[in-house]
Amino acid sequence: MFFIDTNIFVYAHDETDPRKARKARELLVDLINSKNGVISTQVIQEFCNVTLRKSLTPLKPGDVRKIVRELLAPLLAHQPDLAFYTRTLETYERYSLSFYDAAIVQAAVDLSCTVLYSEDLQANARYGKVTVINPFA
Repeated sequence: MFFIDTNIFVYAHDETDPRKARKARELLVDLINSKNGVISTQVIQEFCNVTLRKSLTPLKPGDVRKIVRELLAPLLAHQPDLAFYTRTLETYERYSLSFYDAAIVQAAVDLSCTVLYSEDLQANARYGKVTVINPFA
């Protein structure tokens, strides 16, 4: 399994950087077609926040709803429980990550992913059996 961080979805829907948009779309098509891509609820929350307010080209709420329903929801494989936050805090301490990065890493670990596609984390970093790959490098 491959975990897909929020930035991949954001770039796929933002034409500010055409190279990253194309690369993000190609990666998403491959992961969706292979049925090997997964996300957590955090990815959906971050995507909504960024694309509605923080993006240089914000999306309309109706467009975000459609993307969530048609693209993100089918990939949703991790919903946190209370024990998840305990594990996330252990990951936070062990690897000196921000809390939100630790939550992404921990979700990938919980789902037994071998790859975490992200631009936000250090490329080729390993967290247990999870390796970070920056698809834009």
